[in-house]
Amino acid sequence: MKILLIFFTFYLISGAVRCFDVTGYSGGSVIVDTGKIWFSDSAKHMAKLPEWRTIINDKTYDKWINYGNFTLFQNNEGNLMIFIRNLNKHDAGGYWIGALYKWGIDMTLNVEEDSCCNVSKRVMVNIGETAHFSCEYSQNHINDLRIIFKEEKDSIETIYSTWNKEGRFSISDEKYKNVFSVSITAVTPDDGGVYLCGVWINKHSYSYSIITTVHLNISIPPVVRHEGESAEIICPYDSIYKSKPKSLCKGKCSTRDRNTLSETVREEKETKTDRLTLNDNVTASVFTGTITGLTAEDAGKYWCAVTLERDLNYLYTHLMVIMNEELNLTKYEGDDVSIQCKHHDEDQKSFCKAHEASMCVKDGDSLETIRDDRFSFSDEASTGVFTVNITDLREEDSGIYWCGAPVITKVKLSVKTDFSMIIIIIACVILLLIGGFTLTVWKLRHKRRGDVHTHSPVHSQLPTILSDGLLYTAVSFQKHEQSLSDSTVRFSKEEIHSDYAAVIYRMRLN
Repeated sequence: MKILLIFFTFYLISGAVRCFDVTGYSGGSVIVDTGKIWFSDSAKHMAKLPEWRTIINDKTYDKWINYGNFTLFQNNEGNLMIFIRNLNKHDAGGYWIGALYKWGIDMTLNVEEDSCCNVSKRVMVNIGETAHFSCEYSQNHINDLRIIFKEEKDSIETIYSTWNKEGRFSISDEKYKNVFSVSITAVTPDDGGVYLCGVWINKHSYSYSIITTVHLNISIPPVVRHEGESAEIICPYDSIYKSKPKSLCKGKCSTRDRNTLSETVREEKETKTDRLTLNDNVTASVFTGTITGLTAEDAGKYWCAVTLERDLNYLYTHLMVIMNEELNLTKYEGDDVSIQCKHHDEDQKSFCKAHEASMCVKDGDSLETIRDDRFSFSDEASTGVFTVNITDLREEDSGIYWCGAPVITKVKLSVKTDFSMIIIIIACVILLLIGGFTLTVWKLRHKRRGDVHTHSPVHSQLPTILSDGLLYTAVSFQKHEQSLSDSTVRFSKEEIHSDYAAVIYRMRLN
């Protein structure tokens, strides 16, 4: 009640109060520059109108005050900034914000629905590479200026805008798609963090609508080695940390829960423990961890950490160990196959087809990205094993696969065509052809003989003119005792019928 009275009293005596409107989108955020001085010695207040429900009442004088989705902070110009995250329709309405006994403003927040502006995405990129991410905006803001913010530890800084361009950052706008793309070249460890894509929605109040939140994770390229070999994990750091202790951690790496493998002192020297050697080269701003005699237990996520006063600055990488024992499988087209893979990380399961295991880290096809319903997997989490099932194998499925993560097994799969079935089919076809040919020949011969047996006696129409000069011909006759013709047939060996006969034509004189 006392706070409400203070609010109301200050509201009455503050005279003319600055008022402005801000529009955001459901699921998105807004950032507002009040244009008013922070005043470090004054308590900060934020209340929802008209009921004057207190949201923030802070007397600690910190530069970053956060309560739920609402944040007040001081920017580089010393102004008080308002940051409201994850907007919903209940956030719409009037607000009063002020530095007690210094100034106060009224703000009306409008929350609209638009699928473009509630996007949060995660981008992974290795040190030295170029990071790319895109931000979609509403058609209502096609002509508004684009801006990129970055969340720092206790502030939100402008990284790129039309009036504040940074050399390694660039924006390309595709207005016909309502999308602008952001590129960051030659990324460094310090580029990691949370970026806010926004549009300048109110030039009078310096208000910005945040349409996309991007979590940019910077990592060191994975290290892939075979069982028994040595692995070097190279950790770059900013030169400002050269005097800070460095450590190489496996698994979780935080101030409260850290499995520290080794730690350097504040000077350049080499530290060695068992199979691990850690060397800090402050001249090159790089410390290197070398692990010898790799085993399956060495595989996993490693953190390169720099110990600060209250926190850790760190990068991570993955050490992948390829086991010497390979799995060779030979199957035939149409068969099914099941392949068991080991994994140490519940969130990391990999089944990749590539010539080299290192290609799987970025360019290979993981199980989740194989667009084929014939591939599936079943997970036995308690045993640390997942099974890849491939049905209806095809010849193009042949190749080298890398199975499991971060312990990797090389799988050689050979899919062959089953020629035995083809041979059987060919033999059956040949037999059918032979049988058909034989049957056809037999039918033809049978028909020929049948025609001869059923034919009537031949009445030869022999020439009646002597000059025709018929001497002989080759014919086939059926002998008939009652023939009336004067023609005579001479059969050899008195056979009933003959394929060849000599016909003698005798002229009869009248």
